[in-house]
Amino acid sequence: MSLPLDGLRVLDMSQIMAGPYCTMVLADMGAEVTKIEKIKGGDDSRQMGPYIEDESTCFMQINRNKRSVALNLKDPDARELFYDMAREADVIIENFRPGVTQSLSVDYDTLKEINPGIIYCSISGYGQTGPYRNKGGFDLVAQGATGLMSMTGEPGRRPLKTGVAVYDIGAGITAVYTILAAYIHRQKTGEGQHLDVAIGECGMPWFTWEAAAYFGEGREPQPTGWRHRVSAPYQALATRDGYLMLGCANQRTWERFCNDVVDKPEWIDDPRFRTNSDRGANVEELEALIEFVFAEHDTGTWRQRCDEAGVPAGPINTFAQALSDPHYVERGMVQEFEHPKAGNVKTLGFASKFSSTPQQIRRPSPLLGEHTEEVLADMGIDAERLAALRDKGAIA
Repeated sequence: MSLPLDGLRVLDMSQIMAGPYCTMVLADMGAEVTKIEKIKGGDDSRQMGPYIEDESTCFMQINRNKRSVALNLKDPDARELFYDMAREADVIIENFRPGVTQSLSVDYDTLKEINPGIIYCSISGYGQTGPYRNKGGFDLVAQGATGLMSMTGEPGRRPLKTGVAVYDIGAGITAVYTILAAYIHRQKTGEGQHLDVAIGECGMPWFTWEAAAYFGEGREPQPTGWRHRVSAPYQALATRDGYLMLGCANQRTWERFCNDVVDKPEWIDDPRFRTNSDRGANVEELEALIEFVFAEHDTGTWRQRCDEAGVPAGPINTFAQALSDPHYVERGMVQEFEHPKAGNVKTLGFASKFSSTPQQIRRPSPLLGEHTEEVLADMGIDAERLAALRDKGAIA
């Protein structure tokens, strides 16, 4: 079965999360991704537990559908092998600190002389330019520096990070669509280019409501805890046995909630709650009234009433509950592959669904250097030279 990115050849020099997540998405959609790893230890995420049969489960989760070639890029012979791969590649991805690729002679300016049409994507903490370019960048630091943590959590309490590495994954997703746009451009013009993706910037364009308030009124966003900063009620609300996420994002939904869910039509004409802005301004009183009513029944009952009334609502699941939810199971959000050492491995599924070219797991996450000889043999390197390269420490 054909896949959307069949024929796209990617060399992946990245490690840990942002770059590997990007290349996993490309590989899931059919790209031929060859992961270039250092011969000692490989991708640093291989040293992150937990482990199954000494293989990192962290590495397994974001490196499926790739081949692994272990090269010592400090060795001139290994670098020549990399250049040979680069001549045939469409995309190269790296996430070294700015300046490192130049010291290894695998930077964009060097490689575009070898392959003028190459699309070269650099993912770094702060980008290739600017006063912070040489700083190491990490998801947690970016969450603090970009203002995200100033608006996450509860008012007056310690700033909180998000529950997942949202900027690392966000940088990977940003790199995916940036690469695909550059690939379309190259198909039209034949031109390659250097793409600069910064972990510390990728999330800033997401702050749309926050930017509306700041640029419109000079109002800086504050933490809103379990509530939305614009709409109400659009938040977590206590029930008799837990919490319900309720989403009344427009007037029609609010009126359905009042009439058909809680049987409180008088709330519709209450001057405190007449418009969304009114409800937002009086959210403390609104929340108290709703939770007083919600205390009469459990979460399941209120969720059923909301569903019947067409009011968006849902539970606050644990991760395990979400993964076992029949809806997500049916839609393939839990997948499996057979690993050469770890055996059967469960992994997360695909967020996008293609009607004609559905994504698939074609190969498990690779062992370190598992495909070195296979890839080099395909390039015409004979067994004698492979042995010599291995003996001198150029490959593994």
